[in-house]
Formats: sequence, C-alpha cells, structure tokens
Amino acid sequence: MDHILSLLVFFPALAGMLGFIVKKENIKVYGITVATIEFVLSLILWLVFDPSNGGFQFVEFIPLIPNYGINYYLGVDGISLFIIILSTFITLVGLISLNIEKNLKNMIISLLFLEMTMVGVFVALDAVVFYIFWELSLVPMLYIIGYWGGELRVYAAIKFFLYTFFGSLIMLVGMLFLAYLYYLATGTISFAIPDWHRLILPYDYQIWLFLAFFLGMAIKVPMFPFHTWLPYAHGQAPTIGSVILAAVLLKMGTYGFVRFLLPIFPDASVALIAPIAFLSIVMVIYTAMVAYAQEDMKQVIAYSSISHMGVIVLGTFAMNVEGIAGSIFLMISHGIVSGALFMLVGNIYDRRHTKLLSEFGGLASVMPKYATIFGIVLMASVGLPLTIGFVGEFLSLMGIYKISAAYAFLGGTGIILGAAYMLRVYKLAFFGPLTNEKNKNLPDLNWKELTSLVSLVAVIIWLGVNPNPVLKPINASVESMLQLMEKKAITKEAKDIFAHNKVELEAK
Repeated sequence: MDHILSLLVFFPALAGMLGFIVKKENIKVYGITVATIEFVLSLILWLVFDPSNGGFQFVEFIPLIPNYGINYYLGVDGISLFIIILSTFITLVGLISLNIEKNLKNMIISLLFLEMTMVGVFVALDAVVFYIFWELSLVPMLYIIGYWGGELRVYAAIKFFLYTFFGSLIMLVGMLFLAYLYYLATGTISFAIPDWHRLILPYDYQIWLFLAFFLGMAIKVPMFPFHTWLPYAHGQAPTIGSVILAAVLLKMGTYGFVRFLLPIFPDASVALIAPIAFLSIVMVIYTAMVAYAQEDMKQVIAYSSISHMGVIVLGTFAMNVEGIAGSIFLMISHGIVSGALFMLVGNIYDRRHTKLLSEFGGLASVMPKYATIFGIVLMASVGLPLTIGFVGEFLSLMGIYKISAAYAFLGGTGIILGAAYMLRVYKLAFFGPLTNEKNKNLPDLNWKELTSLVSLVAVIIWLGVNPNPVLKPINASVESMLQLMEKKAITKEAKDIFAHNKVELEAK
C-alpha cells in the first residue's frame, strides 16, 4: 500500500499509452477493463483508509527540485478520498455507456489520460504538482469537446479553455507569492500544501491572496458571473464529456476552496462570507430561473448543475462541520446525480438526435425503464429525503443557517425552483399523449445503458438511506481542519466563529 496513490494516478495514463497498440475492435473492452481496475484500486484505498484519522494518509514524498521546495508529494484524507472514488466510478460507468463510433480509440485514450489528471488533482499535496495536474486536465477535455462535440464545438472548447486557463494563471501568481511569503517567514522555500496550512499570514496578505486563488477556482466551479462558459461546453460536448465535466471537473474548484482557501486564509474566509454568500445565492436562484426557461433538455440540466454548485459553495463557507462536511458530501451527490442526468439526456439524443422538449411527450408509455430511472434521478436532484441529494443539501443549508437564517432561506429556494423546472421537464417529456410519430417505436434502454444507470441509482439510494460510511471520514478531516483554522485565526470575528465551533465539537 506504500505507493497506491501513485498507482491510482499513473495507471490509467500508462494504460492509455498502451491503448495505441490495441486493435480498434478491442479498444472499448480494454478501456472498460482499465477503468474497472482503477475503480477497484480506489475501493481498496477506501477499505484500508482509517476513518477516525483526520490527517493525510498513504503519504508519498520524493524530492523533485528541493532547492526550490518542489516535491512529488501525495496524500489523501477524508476530504479527498470520496472525490477520488467518484472520479474512478464516473469514468467507469461513462465508458460502459459510451456510444460513439467516430475515432473511438482516441476517445478512450483521452478519457484515460483525463482520469489521471483528475485523480492527480485530488491527491497532490504539493502546489506545483497540483497545478500541473489542474492544467493538464484542460487538454483532454479540450480535445473531447473540440473533436466530438456539436456544430459550435470549436467555439465552446476555446471558450472553456480560455476562461479556465486565465483563472489558473492568476491562481499561479498567488501560489508563487505565497511560497515567497513562506520563505520570508521560515527561511526555506516550500510549495507543500500542509506547510502552507501552518503558515500564519497578515490579514491584508490573506485578503489579496484569497482573491487570487478564489478567482481561479471560482471560474472552474463556475460561480456567477464566471459561469457563461459552462452552458456552451455542456451544450456542445458529447455525452461522456458532459458527464465527466459536471460530475468531476467542476468539483476541482470547490475542492480547491476547502483544500486551499479555508485552512490557509481563515481570517479572509470569514471576512468574505457575505459577498461569497451573495454570489452563491444569485447563482442558485438566477440559474434555476434560467433553467426553467430552457426548451433544450440538456441546457436545463446544465443550468441546474450551476444552481446546485451554488449550494455547495454556501455550505463550504459556513465555517462549521455541518456546512463544510455537507458541501463535500454534496460534491459527491452532485457528481452522481448530474452525471446520471446527462447520461439520460444522451440516451434519448442517441435515439432521436434532438434534445428539444417540444419533440417529446408520452415517452413513459414506450420507454418505461427509461422513465422510471429518470424519475428516480430527478427526485434525487430536487433533494427528496432518502436519496443522496437530500443529505448534502440539508447539511449545507443547516451549516449556513448557523451563520445567517436569510442565507439559508434564500439558498433553500433553489430546492423549490429545482422541483419546478425538473418536474416541468418530466411532465413535458414523459406524460401526456404520444403525439410525435417518431417517438412511437423508440427502443427502451439496452443492457449497457441499464448497467451504467442502475449502478448510479444504487448509489443514489444507498447513500441517501445510509450516508454514514462517507460522512464519518469526511467529518474527521473537517474537524481537524477547523481546529487548525481556530489556532491560526487572528481577527476577532474569525476567533469568535471558530471558538463557537470548538464549543459545539466539545459538547458532542
């Protein structure tokens, strides 16, 4: 187990390189086999992970450029563990349901390289290594959208790349300046994220560095008003691209908030709760209303995805265990549910080559399996109790309620609006008379599609009924992080919030 993280990171990329010599007729089976092995490795990681330990486990450290404090430094804690498993699981089910013929080999190889970058982001404990994987993730996704996408695929791919790359450059400047401040404070250069966690920075520096990191990560989320690239990317991307983009790549931004912003800049995080909450609430309500107005089924899901990400950001900046743990759980929930929704839209698009709601109606009578699974996933999306969507949203809103009842109320309106636009989609697509002749002989889900979707539905119900196996490790790491933030706080406002959290934790 000493090098399981390195194996998780580089196995799919090495297998992807070998994929060039695999015959075309065998490439899909090869890709699914590699993704299955990677998923099993991530489950083994969970099996041997100590859920009571809030620190980093399975740490690997190899000096790369020691004179500049750059090292191959990997580790995993409760915050990153399940996002890694989400990445491997979504890649696997995406490959199983993959339904393209155009240059299939290159698509599968691209997905395997993308899997490497996703896992790399979530295990990296050196900022330079983190940044390398963060930037490398743009390359295969750019190719997937730009080559296999719709008519405006090149525009959508370039817009996706420019937005995220621009934000990343500002974040890089923040990283370099933070390493310089660490050098001034300690006399040594370090890009190790745990070292940065222990650094106490002056309040003014915290604010400016927070903003530099926040911009790069907020574009990735994407937060309002940086969200405009996402509907284009989803609208033009092939189904597998939308699935992985929504399920995993967006989580890099919110994961960065928890890994960098909160523990490194605790005072700035507390000071900026109000403006971030405002942007998050606008994000929740505005994009939900835009989703309701859409006539394209995929665009409804795209704007819905942005709206739910707003609730994640609200929970992250609640500055308490319930909110932060809830936001991390909601990252996993959103990944499963949004991935399933984009997969379902892809299924109907493969049959009809349209995503317009006006083209459907009465589908439940000809595709009962499809309608049933869509209904279950829809209920999870709107946060129905006993589904995975309820747990994260409830904890996130409960956490932000401790900061402000108004924030919680306004953020909670997203659930009501979400029910409105999702039930509208379901009514228009599945109920009523079957009037369109083109829909009368549509085949129901095949075994590949059922395998992928039933796997996702099983997780939706299992973690909705029993979230403790996931919440326990998350809680341990979040409590450890909050204790660190409490020790580092220098402003009265931050000290009061963390002192209150400490009292609550001791009471428990």
